[in-house]
Amino acid sequence: MARDVLSLGQVRIHSGGASREEAMKEAADILESVGAVTSAYFDAMQQREVTVSTYMGNELAIPHGTNETKAAILESALSVVRYDGGVDWGGEPVTFVVGIAGKGDEHLEILSQIAILFSDEDEVAKLKQAQTPEELFALVSAAGV
Repeated sequence: MARDVLSLGQVRIHSGGASREEAMKEAADILESVGAVTSAYFDAMQQREVTVSTYMGNELAIPHGTNETKAAILESALSVVRYDGGVDWGGEPVTFVVGIAGKGDEHLEILSQIAILFSDEDEVAKLKQAQTPEELFALVSAAGV
């Protein structure tokens, strides 16, 4: 990829929880703040969620837009937010919300890297133990994301 899809400013840790909508909004806002998506992307995330849940298991949700809303994506980027208080994701417990914007087909590559990282319960435990956004960023980056 031409540039890093994740920078430290796109990683956050919250001690509390959030609603699914709040978590999606934050994921979209972070992507928008780095110029990766337009303001229409949050609506695209919500549309996707109506059709199919983006809950992936192992406390992970990866909200992203529908194929019809590709115009809202300007650059490939990620946002990683950990909610220590949890998010009720359509009845599933979520700690990590990873917002994904992929230009062209890049989202498939990014999705697969995230899926590999979160399929390992030991890795997820490490991600949960990270004390600072810096530590969390370093762990995610080390996974090749």
